Amino acid sequence: MAHDRKRFTAWLLAGLVLVTVITLYQAQRTGMGEPAAGPCPESALDCPGPGTGTSPPPTTAPSPGPSTGETASSTPAPPSATPPPGSSGPPTPAPGCSSPGACGFPDASTTGPRIELERHDTGNMSVKTDGTVIRGWDIRGSLDVYANDVTIIDSKITSTNWWGINLRPGFSGLKVLYTTITAIPGKGPDNGGVNYAVSNMGGSSIEVGWCDISVFGNALSMGQGDLHDNYVHDIVAFRNKTGEWQHTDAVISGGGNKGRLTVRHNTLLNPVRVDQGATAAVGLFADTGVVSSVVVERNWLAGGAYTLYGGGPGATGIKVTDNVFSTEYHPAAGAYGTATAWNAGGAGNVWSGNRMADGKPVPPPASP
Repeated sequence: MAHDRKRFTAWLLAGLVLVTVITLYQAQRTGMGEPAAGPCPESALDCPGPGTGTSPPPTTAPSPGPSTGETASSTPAPPSATPPPGSSGPPTPAPGCSSPGACGFPDASTTGPRIELERHDTGNMSVKTDGTVIRGWDIRGSLDVYANDVTIIDSKITSTNWWGINLRPGFSGLKVLYTTITAIPGKGPDNGGVNYAVSNMGGSSIEVGWCDISVFGNALSMGQGDLHDNYVHDIVAFRNKTGEWQHTDAVISGGGNKGRLTVRHNTLLNPVRVDQGATAAVGLFADTGVVSSVVVERNWLAGGAYTLYGGGPGATGIKVTDNVFSTEYHPAAGAYGTATAWNAGGAGNVWSGNRMADGKPVPPPASP
């Protein structure tokens, strides 16, 4: 009888130890940030885990993302575009800088994917799962986004469509980070032309950062968004099917926006000739409504008819500060000058600290 009691006690103690070990193991896994939810839906390209978009980037280069329908154990969070507390952003370069990279502005060495890519011949693909993360993909095609909080990071897109990435109306939260977006000249739908590397047709801000963008005629097209640390270059001119040269801009906004457009610390180059449609490096136009609430700050700008169009009559809340206008295409930065369409009397409009690459101050243009 005593022997049976001892055996029962031993089994009870073993059971308690096992329960304790399992509890500690689960607590450790939870502390490591493992997703508590069930598996990703099959249409997701990567599992959107908790905390996406709030943590710093990983310190080591992870492996390429999974193929369509596969799941990942964790999703590295995209880096934040918000500078640390007390930071005033990138330092103003010394006068006399000869090139964007030498002066601390984005170029090919600071933009585009940071990891090895896996080829995916997607064609013109629609993304329809909220929270989708596309990472480590070399995409031969384009992305049409019908979902919220989609992130494209450390990838490359080579498009033969109108766009590289297009956010559709009614959706929000798109982030495009550390991605190369380009197209194949002569392969687009309108007589071989392609227009928008990233287009925001949604009703809220999107983020585009540390991207290498080329070829598209109106590379970054949106009324609201956070565009920072991008390198836009080698825009290619094209005629449409009726034989007309299409306008080209590194950044273009048509006005009527409800939110803020921030264009900060980018290299924005428009090398296209004026007689082939060159318009601006930054074009703020009142095509669809009054232009308001735009920040253009600490960018390297060159090319266009005028390098910057400032919104025109009625524009308000336009802040153009500490930009460098380069003469790499024209002696006056643009073929006709540095800037135009500036509403000096508009409420909240500020023109300050802008200069040529040699250090010569650039005064505000005369109001139209």
